[in-house]
Amino acid sequence: MLDVAIIWDWLGFAIRWLHVVTAIAWIGSSFYFIALDLGLRQAPHLPKGAYGEEWQVHGGGFYHIQKYLVAPEHMPEHLTWFKWESYMTWLSGAALLMVVYWAGAELYLIDAHKLELSQWQGILISAASLTVGWIVYDLLCKSGLAEKPTVLMILLFLLLVAMGWGYNQIFTGRAVMLHLGAFTATIMTANVAMIIIPNQKIVVADLKAGRTPDAKYGRIAKLRSTHNNYLTLPVIFLMLSNHYPLAFASAYNWVIAALVFLMGVTIRHYFNTRHARKGSPVWTWGVTALLFIAIMALSLAPLEQDNYEESEARDLTRIETVFAEAEGFEDVTDIVMGRCSMCHAREPGWDGIHHAPKNVLLETPADIAHHARQIFLQAGASQAMPPANLTWMEPAERARIVAWYRAGAAELPLLMAAAN
Repeated sequence: MLDVAIIWDWLGFAIRWLHVVTAIAWIGSSFYFIALDLGLRQAPHLPKGAYGEEWQVHGGGFYHIQKYLVAPEHMPEHLTWFKWESYMTWLSGAALLMVVYWAGAELYLIDAHKLELSQWQGILISAASLTVGWIVYDLLCKSGLAEKPTVLMILLFLLLVAMGWGYNQIFTGRAVMLHLGAFTATIMTANVAMIIIPNQKIVVADLKAGRTPDAKYGRIAKLRSTHNNYLTLPVIFLMLSNHYPLAFASAYNWVIAALVFLMGVTIRHYFNTRHARKGSPVWTWGVTALLFIAIMALSLAPLEQDNYEESEARDLTRIETVFAEAEGFEDVTDIVMGRCSMCHAREPGWDGIHHAPKNVLLETPADIAHHARQIFLQAGASQAMPPANLTWMEPAERARIVAWYRAGAAELPLLMAAAN
């Protein structure tokens, strides 16, 4: 019989897999078309209305590509649209946000030491912030700043920095970085769904009706596509950051995120310049390296974790109390402290480990009750922990962890019913 925790964990894994696959498709096509657009060559033999062409070789064949800056004279019989890669990346990312951060709001989303919020208040702030971000960005783009792209990019950067700081006043370190990534990804997908694709549909409708399409729709779409191009790399960093406490658990995580956005600009500037055959600005790599060194320095700031005395004095939540009182807790406490706490400690004793992996602390009974589900999944239901079983956790010990977790999980429905 499968536990709910195992089913839920596999659900999260499946959604994450879908998210990664669709993101690869979206990012790949985005980078390809930006490089193609910048590398177009003009030639005297081009058809009427064609802006440039490119010859490419791949997979044993040659491709001859021509771009029409506005539109061809007649609607082609076959037209491929690039949109579902973006849509599915955002939809799967939103589903993952719900499964991990909304369903696990008490553990992953809300930081009571920053702001006292109920689970639903945290979820509403999470969802609303993504919507508000797009509205503000879209208004900036439509305010006339499209004619001043550099100013617009600076304002977009300041908006992202402000959102990072704001998230850090409310959410956990993990949620700060994840939400800033989701905030940015929402802008990118909305650009596709609300601007780029609708503008292309207007051009297609004009062609079908025999009208000459307005060139402004192409210019607007290209501006939004350029923004997406510069935002892609930072989004990937932010989505991966929840695996690295040195990134998300720093008191300056929002500053680290800001520097990552600047790194995205320097890296993409190098490749975009190369693709446009305008030289090789190798200085961008020096700037990128300096920004990364600054990020490393900021990560040395104290981690956002309770010290030993604070943890001992803190009251357990209702759910943690259930697992602390469940049958077998004392045995599991001895097992975890003996097999896991040398790494998962406030001052790890294992050589080469300077901070607890993923900021998971397992050296007090309160810590163990707090991380009951993770202990069950990593060391009970699976053999993921300890890594390579370096501390020789026995099968019987894993069985005790499973029995303890199931005993506590069986009491949770009664607890929730009593609380309501």
